Amino acid sequence: MTTTDVGPQHALSRDAAEGVAGVLRALADPLRLQIVSAVAGAASGRLPAGAIASLTELTAPTVSHHLRALREAGVLVAERRGTWVLYGLAPGMDRVVSDLLDALAAAAARSTGPGAGPTARDGDDTDHVLLDVDAVLARTTRRLAARFADLDDELVTRVVRGSYTALGRTARVTQHLPVLAERFARQRLEDIAAARAGDGDRRPRVLFVCVANAGRSQLAAALLRRVAGDAVVVRSAGSVPAAEVHATVRPVLDALLADGDEEPFPKPLTDDAVRAADVIVTMGCGDACPVLPGKRYEDWAVGDPALASPLGVQAIRDDLEARVRALAADLVPPSGGQRSQEDA
Repeated sequence: MTTTDVGPQHALSRDAAEGVAGVLRALADPLRLQIVSAVAGAASGRLPAGAIASLTELTAPTVSHHLRALREAGVLVAERRGTWVLYGLAPGMDRVVSDLLDALAAAAARSTGPGAGPTARDGDDTDHVLLDVDAVLARTTRRLAARFADLDDELVTRVVRGSYTALGRTARVTQHLPVLAERFARQRLEDIAAARAGDGDRRPRVLFVCVANAGRSQLAAALLRRVAGDAVVVRSAGSVPAAEVHATVRPVLDALLADGDEEPFPKPLTDDAVRAADVIVTMGCGDACPVLPGKRYEDWAVGDPALASPLGVQAIRDDLEARVRALAADLVPPSGGQRSQEDA
């Protein structure tokens, strides 16, 4: 690089720099960054204030303070819809936030991705971590491109990379993130293929959506798989997915899984899942799920097991089972089917 490559002509103007600094100051807080990440990942591009508040145990006034700071910085905008207040990215911020979050996910992989160890933490040789991740994702892409030969290779690549980034935004431990990203990407590609195939697979497809995808929606999906078997394709997702399934829910969920079932994990709500679904069941996530024509929507008023006692979680599970059995009876012929191998 020569001295002519850089200079005042490439610097931001003072006004532009002040505007950018305001955005950076607003984002320089873990909670605010988490809020923006959740909004950016919402399938509808908007999240209700209640779903955003579920990200933290802070009081509502404190959360409102952070939301107001993000609005004043021009990062978020608010829209009132009936009794709901929905938050979305301000015009022009979607690309900025997406690029920023992708860069941060890559930076996090330097220290916590596959192969991370003392060398990576010492900072002497961190580039190999990203190379390891890139190599794993490249192999994943090749496998899935071969499996979904009817889909464009570029689409497969985008889904694999996007799945890794989306899960990386909430993951606490990223050692197994590429494996989970492959499972998530496979599910998304199955949904894309199903939506394009139209009536090719006539089995009803049910999508359960709650806020965290760490309790109610996971239990409902596992119950429907157990009741209806492979006669129904089951999905679950969260408008603001948690890092892991709630500890209070895990034992109950494990009891519903059969040998060979893959361990459920929280996943973000995607347009792919919504477009492929015939029935969409929401539980406490407000208007986070986009409304598309030709879909059957149900909203189940089910308690949140996140902070429930073991007896409370069992009561929620029983409530869900009654609802799931009624849904299955409506969707599946009396002959039923065998257990499904679909991911929850």
